[in-house]
Amino acid sequence: MKLHEYEAKELFSKYGVRIPPGRVATTPEEVRRIASELGLPVVLKAQVVVAGRGKAGGIKTANTPEEAYELSQKMFGMNIKGLTVKKIYVTKYVEVSREMYLSLIIDRATRRYLFLASPIGGVDIEEIAKTAPEKIKRVYVDPFVGLRDYHVRAIVSWLGFQQGTPQWQQAASIVNAMYRIMVDYDAELVESNPLALTKDGDVIPLDARVIVDDNSLYRHPDLEKALEEDPRDVTEFEAYAKKIGFHYVELDGDIGIIGNGAGLTMSTMDLVYHFGGRPANFLDIGSGASREVVREAVKVLLNHPRVKVIFINIFGGITRADEVAWGVRDVLAQAGGAGKKIVVRMKGTNEELGRAILAEVGIPLFENAEEAAKKAVELAGA
Repeated sequence: MKLHEYEAKELFSKYGVRIPPGRVATTPEEVRRIASELGLPVVLKAQVVVAGRGKAGGIKTANTPEEAYELSQKMFGMNIKGLTVKKIYVTKYVEVSREMYLSLIIDRATRRYLFLASPIGGVDIEEIAKTAPEKIKRVYVDPFVGLRDYHVRAIVSWLGFQQGTPQWQQAASIVNAMYRIMVDYDAELVESNPLALTKDGDVIPLDARVIVDDNSLYRHPDLEKALEEDPRDVTEFEAYAKKIGFHYVELDGDIGIIGNGAGLTMSTMDLVYHFGGRPANFLDIGSGASREVVREAVKVLLNHPRVKVIFINIFGGITRADEVAWGVRDVLAQAGGAGKKIVVRMKGTNEELGRAILAEVGIPLFENAEEAAKKAVELAGA
């Protein structure tokens, strides 16, 4: 579960971290009122749980309540990486002297927590790793030992603060709070980017991200309730797929992928990448999928604006090839092809019957997945 920025900051505040004043709005009128009450200027931040909001136009500064109102009118309803802006976090503008990066993740290879700290902030950690890898400090914390003072000293000194100063104490309290949030909330990520040194000499998180392990939500009923009320990182297609009963994950390519079984679907995606294409999604219809489920799965990709080619890769055991073929044929009869090519590789139960059904609508079957993947990439490029 990805928390919205305002939810993550509420957690930070709960653990004693000072955050800029701010409130959430769901209408332009609320934005105008909050801007008047907070004092100007203010920053309007679209509440979508993806990185890169600023580059997509999801973060704006307003100098008057009327300007805040007008900007928010354009921001509400924006589509940022497949997510619609329904909430805006209005915060007091903070003058910044320096930006830093601080995050806490789980290093599964070493089975330890890992702090990543950099005196450079405001950009993705991947960008820092690429342009200035020597600026990243890695501090491992054994969960059986816990966070110790020497961990904190290593992190805070790397960020450029001197021991005994108010900034040192503030940064140290943020490090401790992030660790406590990580443990108490079964988090996979706790991040502040940027962590800022203000012109007034305070160290505060200008942005905050928290991702909580979905499997632990039963231990956090407040978060579970929030997720029910606001699905947040679920796109229109993911929400529809969940309703129908298949597994769907949105990606950023243009080749739609349908497979049966997570392993086969992932290997199909790998094949597409191998031959130079980019999958638009992960879609697993599961074992023993019916004609109806296949029909709805194909319909999702036919309606997807980014998908140019649909690549269906089925290895039928419990799943019957004729059911898959009928599902494809049904949706083409209902909606047509929407100008999109369909590439199919099916092996297994009732394979010959499935081949005959698809042949009637002009869709040939490929004998192996490699040739089918090549064809899908070729068609997408064309």
